[in-house]
Amino acid sequence: MRLHGLLVRIAPALMPLMAIQAQTDRDFRWQGPLAAGKTIEIVGVNGGIVAEGTTGRQVEVAATKTARRSDPSTVTFDVVEHPGGVTICAIYPSRDRDEPNECRPGGQGRNNIRNNDVAVEWTVKVPQGVRFSGRTVNGKIQGTGLTTPTEARTVNGGITIETTAWADAGTVNGAITARLGQADWDGEASFHTVNGAVTVWLPASASVRVEASTVNGSLETDFPLTIQGKWGPRRLSGTIGQGGRTLSLKTVNGSLALRKQ
Repeated sequence: MRLHGLLVRIAPALMPLMAIQAQTDRDFRWQGPLAAGKTIEIVGVNGGIVAEGTTGRQVEVAATKTARRSDPSTVTFDVVEHPGGVTICAIYPSRDRDEPNECRPGGQGRNNIRNNDVAVEWTVKVPQGVRFSGRTVNGKIQGTGLTTPTEARTVNGGITIETTAWADAGTVNGAITARLGQADWDGEASFHTVNGAVTVWLPASASVRVEASTVNGSLETDFPLTIQGKWGPRRLSGTIGQGGRTLSLKTVNGSLALRKQ
């Protein structure tokens, strides 16, 4: 059927979710409910991702394609349902015809491209209780007003996260800023970049083990630290409060800062 001029497809696999998918040569829309604790995952290549918390009950995903040279219609979208939630990918033409690109949860899908400058800009509305995961290669990732654990991965672009839970983020060329409402992750939460500063805000009651290092930059903290082992102007290992779970901060060219909410 058609909705406001868009071709609407309701795939059999999406019927239990009552999801709606619409797509044109340049625009894509997906909307559907996800249970609390499930993840909406966005996987792109060129282009940024913006996620915003919403009081609504349904996840809403919108994507717009732009290009200078390449044909936008060569990039399509794939929606994959799985036990952990829904993964939506921008699928580019593969440079190897014998190995087509694919969409898989956790960024495990293949997406090899060559000489394709189509950029996909994503906007995601995330209901309370639904997790968000964003992955791209060339683009920024921004998440605000989120209420659950959040994951962000890019290569060329900065990352900004604001959640009442906790997060994990990594890039290569870009700064990372994260405001966390909780510090109750299991194992390790990492915020790693190569070229850029890392600033993480923690609740005043946080109790974590901190591993931080930079090569060309400074270290700052609003929290009193109990130092373990060697300490220097560019590397430290210590605990905040009673310690416990690990917070890892790393960069090469940039400063590190731990701020108190």
